[in-house]
Amino acid sequence: MPSLSDLGQLPKRLVLGRPVRSDRAGESLLPKRLALPIFASDPLSSVAYATQEILIVLTLAGTAFLYLAPWLAAMVVVLLITVVLSYRQVVRAYPSGGGDYEVAMKNHGQFAGLVVASALLTDYVLTVAVSVSAGTDNIISAFPSLNEHRVLIAVGLVALLAAANLRGVRESGRAFAVPTYLFITSILVMIVTGLVRYFVTDGGLTAESSGYSVTPEPEYTQMAGLALVFFALRAFASGCTALTGVEAIANGVPAFRPPKSKNAATTLALMGGIAATMFVGVTALALLAQVKYVEHPCDLNGFADCETQPQRTVIAQLAAAVFGGDGSLGFYAIQAATALVLILAANTAFNGFPLLGSVLAQDRYMPRQLHTRGDKLVYSNGILVLAGFAALLIVAFDADVSRLIQLYIIGVFTSFSIGQWGMVRHWNREMRTAEPAARGRMRRSQVINTVGGSLTTAVLLIIVVTKFTHGAWLVLLAMPVLFVLMKAIYKHYCHVSDQLRPDSDSRTLPSKVHAVVLVSKVHKPTLRALAFARATRPDALTALTVNVDDAETRALQTQWERYDIPVPLTVLESPYREITRPVLDYVKDIRRNSPRELVVVFVPQYVVGHWWENVLHNQSALRLRARLQFQPGVMITTVPWQLESSIGQDDDGDRRGGPAPGDLRRGFTDDQVDVTPYG
Repeated sequence: MPSLSDLGQLPKRLVLGRPVRSDRAGESLLPKRLALPIFASDPLSSVAYATQEILIVLTLAGTAFLYLAPWLAAMVVVLLITVVLSYRQVVRAYPSGGGDYEVAMKNHGQFAGLVVASALLTDYVLTVAVSVSAGTDNIISAFPSLNEHRVLIAVGLVALLAAANLRGVRESGRAFAVPTYLFITSILVMIVTGLVRYFVTDGGLTAESSGYSVTPEPEYTQMAGLALVFFALRAFASGCTALTGVEAIANGVPAFRPPKSKNAATTLALMGGIAATMFVGVTALALLAQVKYVEHPCDLNGFADCETQPQRTVIAQLAAAVFGGDGSLGFYAIQAATALVLILAANTAFNGFPLLGSVLAQDRYMPRQLHTRGDKLVYSNGILVLAGFAALLIVAFDADVSRLIQLYIIGVFTSFSIGQWGMVRHWNREMRTAEPAARGRMRRSQVINTVGGSLTTAVLLIIVVTKFTHGAWLVLLAMPVLFVLMKAIYKHYCHVSDQLRPDSDSRTLPSKVHAVVLVSKVHKPTLRALAFARATRPDALTALTVNVDDAETRALQTQWERYDIPVPLTVLESPYREITRPVLDYVKDIRRNSPRELVVVFVPQYVVGHWWENVLHNQSALRLRARLQFQPGVMITTVPWQLESSIGQDDDGDRRGGPAPGDLRRGFTDDQVDVTPYG
């Protein structure tokens, strides 16, 4: 029969599987074919909504300015290529996995490093919320009846992603590789098929929304000059969501197989090429098929039941137009692949956030628990923290992509900008001591990072200005809060470290040791505690009890004399029937009279085998330990007494079948446990 401890581990083992030994960490390193879907699924999947976000902004003015879409898409592609080239320099120069955080910290200092860290942490949380919500949108596009369960579906998907990542990087990589490659293949097939239908076979390419007209917002009907430029820049800023997640590869270099930097740089190039090709193709198809997509469905004139029916995504409309209707096999294949990859795109954050959290924890800017690897050699605490905050955002914003997207990309472009300018300073420093032959390569890298820093800084300013009133202010508030929190954590750790630094006093021996044994009854636990205390040979030994009931105390004194215990019993009076306060006062008096004296308090405690037995026992001992630990110069020694339930015996003293609670901790396995009755 399984023990209580085994049953408690069962849910964990079902989710995570067997734990992995620390010396097998090298086996979890990733080849490029798995690193691509793990670290690049976010930028690859963003083609499912980047074009859509451009169209949402442009259609605020009706259809008059849709001619700007190709130019805006071209600007996004140029920016994507520049950023990819820039990050190829980062992974070569900083292969330790700190990414923009490490670049900023080493080249700009603590302030810039923490700004980057707060930006990236915020962006990772938003990546999960936006990707999962967008994936939920595509599921609902195929099955509109699920619209009322939008939030529940999204939160459930976050939980599934967290569970998959808790099982380990390689296992999650295998699970995510097929959907990512399926998405890439299906989108490329859709693009090629759509272009062939439009230009070669003349089969026509018409989206279901092509015949709808758009009611423009009044403030956008008459635009010219600077107003038009601002409007175009806002649409461009929305399209820059195609760049989210590019930095994850730079943060995840340690997870690659050797040569790490070379493999990471190659994966970056593959990701950039594939993402740019798909983004251009989807944008071209959307314009050829005359797709309309608006922020509020009722702005589409001709869209029936706009109050109750969800608007179909751009990808869904294109799939229906290319493959011949929303009931075709191609339509459902595209929707399934898109929904899967959007949901799995959050995996980029599930790998980036824990890695960054681990680096921050190692530098003492985050709790040390984030630096600890779990059973499967992943940073389990970071995964759980990310999942929790992402779920909160999804619930708070009703899994609405249009609302969540306004908070997006500020964090990532903040880190882009600071990181690229940090790389410029890095190359300046390196060129001072480099050989002449290496300076040419460094100069080329510096030019790339300068261009990248200039473009990403300009885009960051555009994003802040154009999106501030649309919800971006929330991110600009969250980032300083995280910054202050990390500074406070660092200050705390430094303060604790100063307090714990050895000095002359920490090596001074106590003048003497006074042992105090707490007594409630004369029974085996008390006698064991007394024996242990005497074995330590203290300078003074006191058996201490508190009088809360005169009759019980007199009975205890009688038993004490009858057993001829060679330690005097000291009785503390407690007129208000307290136990903790009199013991604390007694210990304080000892310390007050002799400050260099060490007081060791021996506390007998039952060890039980059932959770409900803890409710019935040990409550006074727990309270005493909790209060005594705050007293300087006082040590607390717990003296355990194992009850029969803790060693697997039944009421008759016979050994129960199967392992007992604590057997695993004592090193016993099933074949080592004697299940025969004790003789």
